[in-house]
Amino acid sequence: MEVISGKIEKAKKVVLYGPEGIGKSSLAAQFPSPIFIDTEGSTTELTVDRLKKPSSWTELNQQVEWVKAQGGRFKTLVIDTVDWAERLTIEFVTTRANKASITNFGYGEGFIQLEEEFGKFLNKLQDLVEVGINVVLTAHAKITKFEQPDEMGAYDRYELKLGNKTTAKTASLTKEWADMVLFMNYKTFSVAADEKGKKHKGQGGVRTIYATHHPAWDAKNRHGLPDEFPLDYSYIAHIFNKVSVQQTMPTQQQAPIQQTVPMQQTQPITQPVVEQPPVEQVQQPTNQEPASTATNLNPLIPQSLRDLMVQHNVSEEEIQIVVSQKGYYPMDTPITNYDPSFINGVLVGAWQQVYGMIEETRKNMPF
Repeated sequence: MEVISGKIEKAKKVVLYGPEGIGKSSLAAQFPSPIFIDTEGSTTELTVDRLKKPSSWTELNQQVEWVKAQGGRFKTLVIDTVDWAERLTIEFVTTRANKASITNFGYGEGFIQLEEEFGKFLNKLQDLVEVGINVVLTAHAKITKFEQPDEMGAYDRYELKLGNKTTAKTASLTKEWADMVLFMNYKTFSVAADEKGKKHKGQGGVRTIYATHHPAWDAKNRHGLPDEFPLDYSYIAHIFNKVSVQQTMPTQQQAPIQQTVPMQQTQPITQPVVEQPPVEQVQQPTNQEPASTATNLNPLIPQSLRDLMVQHNVSEEEIQIVVSQKGYYPMDTPITNYDPSFINGVLVGAWQQVYGMIEETRKNMPF
């Protein structure tokens, strides 16, 4: 058995949560080379790279896989916010089972399926960490009643706004998954009373990050951060700078190899021309992907399915072909006439299988 000693520098899994407007997205934007998956459309005022708002759970998972496939282009993936991502999970679980609500399963079965799907998503994010990409999940905070077994009564505390029911475990899964959970809030320095001593109001309001556990909130870190510090990225930048240096090592090693071609000026003058196309070819996929879309799609097709069709350049006719082959609907049935539960639960929910059938159909089509 191999024994590994000492620290292992790797990408980090971070959860940033707090009340709305505290600055979660702005802080996440300062992480190394971030790209946002804006699940709630709240980053429009930030100058950042972002992917379009996912309209389905399937599309969100595909966006994560796409970021992983980009290699060293991005060093941080930000899911903003994870509680809105959970809504997509719930929608996926309910439509797949043709249920109107997550509570309609009975005996907590809906929340068990939610936990399983959300756990798979966290595992997918872990794959990004393994290839050197930091993952930052932002979340809103909510105040809940909490009672420990050894306490005399219940008290209020801040919690991740995940899982509205006590049977839902998405909040605990997320906290266990993360290396660092940072709670962000406005620090109240004092509580002042009125002249009669009845009405009280807080005074202060400095934005503060809390990095260790407290009865009033959840927080943790493994880097010796102080219990609390101002909301400023410089206080945690050193944690991620180490990872960034390691990620850039392959690029720095390859640079001398690429530079040897221009140095050999004894080659014919056409040599630099030969070197230009590969550089353009590296950039072309990212520029061409948005342009590779299906055309003339019916605007009445549900957004979740239409986004996937555009992303994979799938036409309405191709959907109709595979649907008719499986015997769900006749070939001439428009997609807009399909049952919504069939669209969300089968076409969107099992898109990988549907698209695989479309690819097989394309291979067998005469040209």
